Amino acid sequence: MERIGFVGLGTMGAAMAANVRRAGFEVTAWNRTPGRAVGLSALGVAEAATPAAVGRASDAVVVCVSDTPDVEAVLFGVDGIASGLASGGLVIDCSTISPAATASFAARLADAGIAFVDAPVSGGSEGAKLGTLTIFVGGDESAVERAHPVLAAMGRTITRFGPAGSGQAVKAVNQVVIAGIYLAVAEGMVLAMKAGLDPEMVATALGGGVAKSWILENRSGKMIANDYPLGFRTSLHLKDLAIALDLARSVGATLPVSALAAQLESGLVARGYGDEDMSNLARAIRSLSGLDG
Repeated sequence: MERIGFVGLGTMGAAMAANVRRAGFEVTAWNRTPGRAVGLSALGVAEAATPAAVGRASDAVVVCVSDTPDVEAVLFGVDGIASGLASGGLVIDCSTISPAATASFAARLADAGIAFVDAPVSGGSEGAKLGTLTIFVGGDESAVERAHPVLAAMGRTITRFGPAGSGQAVKAVNQVVIAGIYLAVAEGMVLAMKAGLDPEMVATALGGGVAKSWILENRSGKMIANDYPLGFRTSLHLKDLAIALDLARSVGATLPVSALAAQLESGLVARGYGDEDMSNLARAIRSLSGLDG
């Protein structure tokens, strides 16, 4: 399997496609907004006119788009991947979408002789660029084995959890956990500032104890500065929390911290901050605490 397609060249997808190409695969790409493959052309990535054209040029196609309807559209819509990818092909979906829809998409593709692996990722734009993403995988063992060389070009930790949809369920768990950590770090930094402490010194000291986390180390500075350049969009995390909360309702789990984070993020999106990094949860806590207007 040498010919890899890539559909979706956003902040994550473009970097992931570049790493697949650097790993020696022949890559053909498509993005809904034309021109996103321009920066990849120097690496030898070809640009196709439609997802179907990507499918025709590929043995396997990686999908990295925003939401469940987007995945369905690029798979099964007019000029979708399924109309171009030959029987025996493979789809690797790195989007973050509904676990139930994922299982349905896998079944529909199986009817056409196309294997499917769901492989949502964690690690943000930094991990996408460095090829160090953590990848949560669902799908038949044989399909996951076929996908592994491509996944290894994009990530460092690759774990299969079960049939199609299980990778998405684990990603929902991941988004629940990081919501709590982001919110806790935001509250901690605001408390330090309100108490008259040096928040940078506090963050450094906390990093030497059990409060240590990637988010504390890499995002507390943004919270202190009240400046949130893009790493992972708040609007996308809010979408992911909606998936997690829907899964929670379906299995009878109660997620009060995630529900609060979703409420705060909804307010941030409504105020026009949806395209900022999700560390802007601190913007909400700062405002509620009287640090900002």
